[in-house]
Amino acid sequence: MKKVLFVAHVDSHIRHFHLPYLKYFKEKGYEVHVATSNDENEKFPYCDVKHIVSFERSPLKINNIKAIGQMKKILKEENFELVHCHTPMGGVVTRLASGKARKKGTKIMYTAHGFHFCKGAPIQNWAIYYPIEKMLSKRTDVLITINHEDYYLAKEKFYAKRVEMIHGIGVDDKKFNEAPLGSEEKEKLQKELNIHDGDFVMMYVAELNKNKNQLLLIEAMQEIIKNAIDCKLYLIGKGSLEDDYKNKISELHLEKNIYMLGYRSDVNQLLKLADLYVASSLREGLPINLVEGALSGLPILAKKNRGHNEIVQDDVNGYLFETKDEFISKVIQLKSDKELYSHMKENARMSVQKFILENAFSEQKKIYEEVLK
Repeated sequence: MKKVLFVAHVDSHIRHFHLPYLKYFKEKGYEVHVATSNDENEKFPYCDVKHIVSFERSPLKINNIKAIGQMKKILKEENFELVHCHTPMGGVVTRLASGKARKKGTKIMYTAHGFHFCKGAPIQNWAIYYPIEKMLSKRTDVLITINHEDYYLAKEKFYAKRVEMIHGIGVDDKKFNEAPLGSEEKEKLQKELNIHDGDFVMMYVAELNKNKNQLLLIEAMQEIIKNAIDCKLYLIGKGSLEDDYKNKISELHLEKNIYMLGYRSDVNQLLKLADLYVASSLREGLPINLVEGALSGLPILAKKNRGHNEIVQDDVNGYLFETKDEFISKVIQLKSDKELYSHMKENARMSVQKFILENAFSEQKKIYEEVLK
């Protein structure tokens, strides 16, 4: 029986993004394998065999040396037709281990979900990650990118036999349908979140860390509420800067305007209460949170970077901003100009159709078929 292997350094990456692709190969008659660093008792649908590999997120961890040996053994014993690796260390370890397997005919595919080096990235990212990715591209049969900046860089500078770009891994648009909340459910959520009729609600779903840059939004709210007291910002997610952000909100006396909701499993419902989706991250590959916001019918106001640039079209479905002052100005403009806001709201859902699961899956499937024919 033909075999395929999907690799990611954590279970969550497979569970959240790749189950439709496991299903595709299962239905094609393949024996489907998955390799992650997590609990072997964690099972996936459409997966026949799960391998535990000692991946560590940091390239400097000694366990990654052990992981290379483990992956070499797996590749030798299983004789896969295709290995599709994801996440930086999943890609590094697998490609370092793939030499003999490739000589036997195994195809190695790597999806870069946003290179760590990009315009505006710290110099150490270029010094560490760029040489690694360039070297490993020699061991890559197909390198898949998800934004134009990464695509053109890989096409021009790297050695992969084939470089492709697809529109992300696909967002299930059915979860973000246009049907409004029922009146009882809406009232319950509004009460829980302290949302009142007439409030202008902004939401951002992201890990609370330095790159996601929520501090910019928190500080901006201090100025925004001077012009629009009924603006509220909801930060959804957990992370290392949670306590720092709570302290900053308290220091600025913004407890009635900024709410930190932590992890939520009902994001698709919460977004139906919002008026505007905002995003402040410094670097992104192709952020599905923006796609989810637009699929919920929300205009997008996002900091300019390579990933956001793929999704937000100025004056069509939102705006890109570069500075805090620009963000403040655009929030006030979108809140006050009802005609402009309605125009963008009408465009939001249609503007991101190329990123929905059906279309992204079609692009990925075409690459699979061409590689394996």
